[in-house]
Amino acid sequence: MSDTRRRVKVYTLNEDRQWDDRGTGHVSSTYVEELKGMSLLVRAESDGSLLLESKINPNTAYQKQQDTLIVWSEAENYDLALSFQEKAGCDEIWEKICQVQGKDPSVEVTQDLIDESEEERFEEMPETSHLIDLPTCELNKLEEIADLVTSVLSSPIRREKLALALENEGYIKKLLQLFQACENLENTEGLHHLYEIIRGILFLNKATLFEVMFSDECIMDVVGCLEYDPALAQPKRHREFLTKTAKFKEVIPITDSELRQKIHQTYRVQYIQDIILPTPSVFEENFLSTLTSFIFFNKVEIVSMLQEDEKFLSEVFAQLTDEATDDDKRRELVNFFKEFCAFSQTLQPQNRDAFFKTLAKLGILPALEIVMGMDDLQVRSAATDIFSYLVEFSPSMVREFVMQEAQQSDDDILLINVVIEQMICDTDPELGGAVQLMGLLRTLIDPENMLATTNKTEKSEFLNFFYNHCMHVLTAPLLTNTSEDKCEKDNIVGSNKNSTICPDNYQTAQLLALILELLTFCVEHHTYHIKNYIMNKDLLRRVLVLMNSKHTFLALCALRFMRRIIGLKDEFYNRYITKGNLFEPVINALLDNGTRYNLLNSAVVELFEFIRVEDIKSLTAHIVENFYKALESIEYVQTFKGLKTKYEQEKDRQNQKLNSVPSILRSNRFRRDAKALEEDEEMWFNEDEEEEGKAVVAPVEKSKPEDDFPDSYEKFMETKKAKESEDKENLPKRTSSGSFKFTFSHSTSAANGTNSTNSKPVVAQTPPASSNGSSSKTTNLATSVTATKGSLVGLVDYPDDEDDDEEEDTSPRKRPRLGS
Repeated sequence: MSDTRRRVKVYTLNEDRQWDDRGTGHVSSTYVEELKGMSLLVRAESDGSLLLESKINPNTAYQKQQDTLIVWSEAENYDLALSFQEKAGCDEIWEKICQVQGKDPSVEVTQDLIDESEEERFEEMPETSHLIDLPTCELNKLEEIADLVTSVLSSPIRREKLALALENEGYIKKLLQLFQACENLENTEGLHHLYEIIRGILFLNKATLFEVMFSDECIMDVVGCLEYDPALAQPKRHREFLTKTAKFKEVIPITDSELRQKIHQTYRVQYIQDIILPTPSVFEENFLSTLTSFIFFNKVEIVSMLQEDEKFLSEVFAQLTDEATDDDKRRELVNFFKEFCAFSQTLQPQNRDAFFKTLAKLGILPALEIVMGMDDLQVRSAATDIFSYLVEFSPSMVREFVMQEAQQSDDDILLINVVIEQMICDTDPELGGAVQLMGLLRTLIDPENMLATTNKTEKSEFLNFFYNHCMHVLTAPLLTNTSEDKCEKDNIVGSNKNSTICPDNYQTAQLLALILELLTFCVEHHTYHIKNYIMNKDLLRRVLVLMNSKHTFLALCALRFMRRIIGLKDEFYNRYITKGNLFEPVINALLDNGTRYNLLNSAVVELFEFIRVEDIKSLTAHIVENFYKALESIEYVQTFKGLKTKYEQEKDRQNQKLNSVPSILRSNRFRRDAKALEEDEEMWFNEDEEEEGKAVVAPVEKSKPEDDFPDSYEKFMETKKAKESEDKENLPKRTSSGSFKFTFSHSTSAANGTNSTNSKPVVAQTPPASSNGSSSKTTNLATSVTATKGSLVGLVDYPDDEDDDEEEDTSPRKRPRLGS
């Protein structure tokens, strides 16, 4: 149906008394069998689906407003509106409604819903009282007029009759002439009556009266009447504010006089609703619904008219991005766009899409990049609001822009880095702006709203970009406040050794908490990328320094970060935690907290309870072997005793399996007792023959333990059906010195000293280690190790380990391994 006369938007009024757009379609009035009567049908212009099916009820009150609106209530709290593109279409449907209800199409409202007693009362009244008789408009009658207006507000039918009387006699203009006379005579009593009269007329909720009251000719006098509230000792100076203080700023001259008038009118009516009129009580909240609609539809018109004027918008953008534009002018331009975007929220989704696409095409994002870096706080705040509208509308559009930008610009001036820096540099003690920016960043890095198409995956492309170009900016404050040299202390369980280095500044603590919240989100949603980053930067160790902060909320943020990591039950993370002895700061915090029963205590206990319930064997063994003595006195929960029980049960199981394996197959990886391990260490380091082997550790994105650690004894395992589980292969083993040893299996070709043709590409290498047969320090747990002949390599190097790295001898009969 291409007839534009019948083109309408369907609106419903929500609980907040705001109009929600339900879509655009074409309206028709047809007899619907199911509803047993003539009905209004609206079918969507996009797909023909039914947007509205509403029977024209003979008792429903329909209102016609502003020539192109029809408003009615379907149920007690369900208001509907049809906004027509053309007046002719509105008139046509209005005639159909009036025809069904037996009304004259010249009326503005078909009827009112009134209660039975009132209906009976009016039925008894003679027909001659069709309209209310208004007193003559004179100074001495103002009190009588005020009483009349106030008295009708409780009766819908009397409100309607009074509205018709006011409209027919041009009464409002006469009242406003009286207002000028009263003000000249300083007649305070008369002015107080006029306040009650004008306020009462607004509460009649009649669009035709609003059009008179809010015209250029009358609106300032209406505002004047509303200044004289009898409850106030002195009248307010609203007119002075509207004419002198509130200046209409044209960033670019608006030549369309109708548009200028509409903007002025909307601002003033909004001012009346928000500032002048008191907040309506529960009984009055529906009295101003038409006023809300009046403002809403005005805003729709303003945005549509501005958007259609391409020359105007192009000129605005040209000035915004011009380096010659002075700061004051640029501030005005940014504020214009902020208000423009706010008005655009009244548009229906289809038109809003077109609106933001127009802004994007004209270059809103590069313009924002410039203004977000300005010193002016007001400009930055407005730019942030505009950016939030864009991110909310289309995160993908913003992501595409920053990835294209990265190919031409340095990291420092990338839009996302500008946003991160604004977040870090927020001067507000409560970090209000930083919280808003953090929410926007989270939306941008959320994989849930990333698109995947046949030829490209936005998720992988954008996350690669973010971790390469932006993550270092985001984590800089965290790494600065937890510098590495301050983290490496003696391993004394129960000591409060780091308390002096944690940031005591409340604002810094708030900022670090925000950053940790974002990183915790990354752990949950980004898996592979964040895993690489955490291991390369040894990030968890740095975060856990904050467990000693005097700000408990920050310690809890650090703990939440670790809890999220452990919650993934990823053995790569588990080995990283045990290898780095990263439970120590958590246990220190628990012990330092003493007997206090607070959130920190509960959160730490819950972390260990999770490990017990989920039976994470590698972590259980590490905790029991290293910390049980410090924890066994905690008896108000059974968590730690439960961990000990789990550990002992697993140990028994391992011993039983070990006894069932033929002696020829026994190797150090099946042993769990310290004595056997010590003997094996001696055999390992006293090997005379030096041979080079290969150590293969799969890239971090692989999750299966079989892929991570290929088994050199696979042929034996197949014949004996004794293939070991991941936990048996990779559980950390105690050495005589109290440290842990990690045993990594390798491919058969490596054991034979041959080159593997399917080697993984080198990601990072450490220098070859040398052995003196007496002690050994090796590289920390690697995220990926190359399978090349002649070296043991890892991704994560620690500076204090490099000088002491020692070369280990290998034998074709033994599996090369990385120990600590």
